[in-house]
This record gives sequence, structure tokens and C-alpha cells, in this order.
Amino acid sequence: MHIDPATLPRLFHGGAPGLKPGDLIVPGPPHVVDGCDICAARAAGRDYVVPGVGAIDPPTGRPDRVYVTSDRPYALFYASRYVLGDAYTVQLTADIEESTEDFFPTWCAPYAVVTGVISRAVRLTHAQRGTLVRRWGALEDSRRRAALGIRAGHAERAALDEDSPR
Repeated sequence: MHIDPATLPRLFHGGAPGLKPGDLIVPGPPHVVDGCDICAARAAGRDYVVPGVGAIDPPTGRPDRVYVTSDRPYALFYASRYVLGDAYTVQLTADIEESTEDFFPTWCAPYAVVTGVISRAVRLTHAQRGTLVRRWGALEDSRRRAALGIRAGHAERAALDEDSPR
């Protein structure tokens, strides 16, 4: 299915530091930060499972693609996995696919073009990571419920609204 880049929302990518507008982001090997259990599991081709939440950041099914998201906190998470990682605004221009791997809104393509820098040397606080993990679980639960044809109750919608970025 052809996706017109003009129909996409503002897109973000978190990763390697030091890029500037006009630079290309291309696929690379999984990034591993010392002491990051999620990174180590992903690099080994395994899922990292958080009890009560499920798999967090499973290995990609498309290592030949660059992934981007319209969810800024999700991009900041990926930037934080690098030592001094940066978060960028980006544009996709060719061969765009909607990703079915992520619970957050995500697209992939052979490359992305950096259009701006939103944050350098990203570090997330424990609270920011906790909020993201809760959103991750809520989004996974929502997708599971949708697949089963079950509507989310008021409490689940309120939790999603509470944790959504403003």
C-alpha cells in the first residue's frame, strides 16, 4: 500500500547523537547500552518481558528499515538508549510502510531525513520511563481488546488520557 508522505503527522526519531538537518538516518545494527537489559535482549533476538506489561521493544522484523513515530515520548525513549543520544524531527519520502510491530503509532522506510533536532543527550527520569511503560501496557491492552472486539471501559480510557503527552 502506497503511503503519501504529505498525509503523515509530525514524525520523530530517537537514536545516534550528532545528526543535523539534512542528514540521512539509515538502518544499522541493534544498539546496546551497557547495563540495559532491554537492549541486550533485543540484540540477542529475544523479547524483554515486563511482568504485568508484556514484551517491551521486541527485536524488529525489518532490520532493513528505519522506524519513526508520531509519539514524541516514544522517540525520546529510543534516544535515551544511546549514550548522549539525540531526538529528531524527521521526514520519510519513499517506500513508506505503517509498522504493525509497535503499539505506538510508527512507520518505517529505507531511510529518514533529519529536519530538526528536538533534544540532545536525552536522559529520561525514572518517572518518565514509568509513564512510558504504563502507556505501553495500556496500548498493548487496547490492541488486544480491539482484536477480541472488547471496548475499553471508562477506567482504561481515563488512564490512557492521563498518560498521554500534552
